[in-house]
Amino acid sequence: MQNRVTMPALMATPQTPRSKKTAAKPAAKSAATGAASKSKTASASASRSAAAQVPAAAVEVDQLVGKKAPSFRLMSGKGEVISSSSLAGAPYVIYFYPKDNTPGCTREACDFRDAQKDFAKLGVRVFGVSPDSTASHQKFATSYGLNFELLSDPDHELAEKYGVWALKKNYGREYYGIVRSTFIVDDKGKVRAAYRGVRVDGHVQKILEELKSK
Repeated sequence: MQNRVTMPALMATPQTPRSKKTAAKPAAKSAATGAASKSKTASASASRSAAAQVPAAAVEVDQLVGKKAPSFRLMSGKGEVISSSSLAGAPYVIYFYPKDNTPGCTREACDFRDAQKDFAKLGVRVFGVSPDSTASHQKFATSYGLNFELLSDPDHELAEKYGVWALKKNYGREYYGIVRSTFIVDDKGKVRAAYRGVRVDGHVQKILEELKSK
């Protein structure tokens, strides 16, 4: 319920004007005061209205955690179809990255590669997702010896389901793209943890720590 702001009514004080000129001054002052009060009320109302229109996404609460993970059926860089239904009953990590063979994405992929033994011990599979083609994924995986699946999401449908396809700004240019993010899905198919706007350094270690804390 929005709080309503009401201004107290201005109480008129009877006066006996000595002349037309002296009577006009209080009236003018009263009108100015009333106008200022209305202006403040309108300003306060506009501020409350603007605050009420802040999108839910601005609130730092991830709506996916604890809910069923978005379903998918995507082609891997190896030319195989990977679906969420085929992963039922097993936990997995799915991370979204902007583009193959770019500096940050390469470092992140290599960090996941180097930690595969740790993920395997925990019984957790890792999947990387980007809008790149399967051919691009295959080349990327071969170049860096990636030992986990890269999934192609060319129409960014899965990225949109996870809420990681968003408007980005870079050097004054605006465009839509992937917001680097990682999600842990448990063996019941629910999102256990979500990491959005990821910084690559130390990120994979954080994921492992979260998995081990269960």
